Amino acid sequence: MTTLHLPLDRSSGVAIHRQIYDGLRRAILDGVLRPGQRIPSTRTLAAELAVSRLPVLTAYEQLLHECYLEGRAGSGTFVSAALPDDLLQSKTTARPERIGHPPPPVLDEGGLGPFRMSLPALDQFPHAAWSRLVARHAQALPLAQMAYGDPAGVAALRMAIAEHLRAARGVRCEAEQVLIVSGSQAALRLAAAVLLAHGDRVAMEEPGYPGARDALGTGGAEILPVPVDEEGIDVAALQRHGEQVRAVYVTPSHQYPLGMSMTAARRLALLDWAFRHDAWVLEDDYDSEYRYVSRPLGALQGMDAHERVVYIGTFSKVMFPALRIGYLVVPPALWQRFVEARLALDLFSPTLYQLALAEFLREGHFARHLRRMRGVYLKRRDALLAGLERHCGDTLTVHNADAGLHVAVLLAAGIDDIATVQRMRTIGLVATALSTCYAGDDRRSGLLLGFGGSDETRLLAATKRLGEMLRNPA
Repeated sequence: MTTLHLPLDRSSGVAIHRQIYDGLRRAILDGVLRPGQRIPSTRTLAAELAVSRLPVLTAYEQLLHECYLEGRAGSGTFVSAALPDDLLQSKTTARPERIGHPPPPVLDEGGLGPFRMSLPALDQFPHAAWSRLVARHAQALPLAQMAYGDPAGVAALRMAIAEHLRAARGVRCEAEQVLIVSGSQAALRLAAAVLLAHGDRVAMEEPGYPGARDALGTGGAEILPVPVDEEGIDVAALQRHGEQVRAVYVTPSHQYPLGMSMTAARRLALLDWAFRHDAWVLEDDYDSEYRYVSRPLGALQGMDAHERVVYIGTFSKVMFPALRIGYLVVPPALWQRFVEARLALDLFSPTLYQLALAEFLREGHFARHLRRMRGVYLKRRDALLAGLERHCGDTLTVHNADAGLHVAVLLAAGIDDIATVQRMRTIGLVATALSTCYAGDDRRSGLLLGFGGSDETRLLAATKRLGEMLRNPA
């Protein structure tokens, strides 16, 4: 069972049960939901959509009556294994597709201090279920899986990831497009090796993720900063750079570091630019699962009609960083080049954790963990915001706290954020200076405060220490 990306428009005038019915039916017709695939219970889907259970029940009953779905006693509700003939005839052909996500800045040797960026709630991870799966596969690992593995990754994991991405993120892909790597940083280095030659220009959001700048520039590519506004990357500014830009790196669902989401109009403009300039879009979807003001947004890749998007994701934020499993969704035209580059760089990813993770997804542990963590992180975010307002309100301004595992705040004029971060370390607080995310000289002073790895009590205490420090300059 997996989560579902099922947008609702409450202002459209269309009944909620009809929108749910249409969304599920279209997902089946388009192959997003496959025959035999289990779908969430009515109670679970109602909670995910923030609606009452009645419209979900009504939609399910209609789909069951029309044989799109089938119920199995004691097991749940599934997409019908044998779909009606007229459904099969109208079913659209599945289209292969894309890739994207950014890893954390290396701070304090991976410490667990309050405000540490990109750190999930390790204390909330389902250790027992994960340990059982790892032990099971370690004890039964066949000889063939102890040898060299497929450079693209374990087939079962690629299939499980593709299923999750189709249903939960609106990504259009098949398992044959999913390439397993050791994280989003490795994915970016691989993309740079395939797509960029020495001297090529690659555009990046300004401010943007420093790790992406480092990875994309390893082969001698020129990094071109392009400003962002409240709608995302400025495509008009990108256009003014002419034909020389080979690729652009973006974080459309949750811009790193400022936090806004790219609007639909800006997404379409970016995809049109890539198609007309024969360029590639690197979409880093690093923590899109966690959104607090609305439902998670679908991936940019799902809107791409011309297969110009390479989609990058990771399990570091939703599980734990030491897992070291990320992935790309590669356009079919690039697949062979990516596999050959992967072989040249590091052959393949370790097999054991891939096998355990595939089962973790298949058994529904991953979807349950995601749903539970949304509530956990909402409480932690709210505690951080309350603490900042109470203890730091006169020293900083919250810029964006709509999604993800960090809050971007702006410091008062004249306060050096790099010096502030250094002082914070002396009192046990680990943050990131906003100015380090800029490539150019025009920088804003601020802090990126992670809240995923600390509970509410620690966050409130940390904001008190931060406020005291900011009001008492060194």
